[in-house]
This record gives sequence, structure tokens and C-alpha cells, in this order.
Amino acid sequence: MMKLHWSPRSPFVRKVLVCAQELGVQDRLSLVRTVASARDPHAGLMLDNPLSKIPTLVLEDGSSLMDSVVICEYLNDLVQGPMFPKEPEQKWKVLRWHALANGLMDVLILWRHERERTHPDNQLLAAYDQKFRASLAFFSAELPALSLQGVNMATIALACTLGYLDYRYVYTAWRERYPALAQWFMAWEERPSMVSTRAMDG
Repeated sequence: MMKLHWSPRSPFVRKVLVCAQELGVQDRLSLVRTVASARDPHAGLMLDNPLSKIPTLVLEDGSSLMDSVVICEYLNDLVQGPMFPKEPEQKWKVLRWHALANGLMDVLILWRHERERTHPDNQLLAAYDQKFRASLAFFSAELPALSLQGVNMATIALACTLGYLDYRYVYTAWRERYPALAQWFMAWEERPSMVSTRAMDG
């Protein structure tokens, strides 16, 4: 049994859990609730990941994998899954979309941390807002091509990012501002892998 350090609020962890369920390997994971704070490194987690970050996957031989995309690629290879296309043109499309969705996850987490500071930097907040808007506009423009995709790392990453917007950024009214993306996400959020991994406090 592999051990996954996880949190019910992390979009990066959710990406791994959705990927595992879509691949049918979720029963091979033992979930370990791990609190990973930027200000308070977790001593136990650091034994498996010196950066004290989740998700971290500990393999059956005791070695560990860090970073959500690395973990997903490992799980995909276990079953020769479809998450990372082999054909070059398709491969680079998926990796390009994945990189932007993953980067937007980073922006959203940094944005939230800045908002919660006693004296947030308004210029930095405005920059995060600008990047958020530009990223969703990009995906809206790419949606005709993206809609042709099945389940892969790009579509999983985008779905988990949009789910995080619902969880932490409902005030942005992103569904009203980007209705085509919202329509695409409506189908995705009803998938069993998304329903069972919805972010929650606690």
C-alpha cells in the first residue's frame, strides 16, 4: 500500500485523488491527513519530503515522490493510463494546458495568503487578480479545442482549479464572467471522482 500525505482543502492534492480515481488505483493509496503550513514545517512530513509540502506519495519501498504532476505520472504509468498522451502534437497541447492550470493554482494560493496578511500589498493583489482574469480568458478562448479532450491531466487540473475557485473565490463571480467555462465545468463537477474529492474545511 502506498501512503499519500493529503489535505481536504488542497487543489494539488485533489488533482492527485481525481487522477487516482479516474485510473482506478485509489484503493492502492492509504491517505494520511497531514497539515502542511508554510510557516510551520511538519516534522513528520519532512521525513518524506524535505520541503514539507503536500501532496507527497510514499511508495511501497519507502521512497517518496513529490509534486502533484510527478505523482500523477507515476500513477498513470502503473496502469498505462491516458493521462499523458504519447503522440507529440497531443502531448504538448495537454502539457501546455496543464502547466497553465497548475500555475493558476499557485497564483490562487499566493493570492489567498496575501489577502490574509494584516497589511496586504494592494499592488500584488491587483497583479494576482490580473493573472486570474487573463488565465480564465485564455481557457475560455481555448475551450473549443479543450472540449474535444477526454480525461487527461490538463482537464483534471483545470477542473480542480475551477473547483478551488468555487471553494475560495466565490466572490469573483467567475461563473457569471466566464459562462462557457462554467458550462464545461458543470459536467466535470458531477463526475464521481470530483464529487468524492470536493474541498471541505476540517
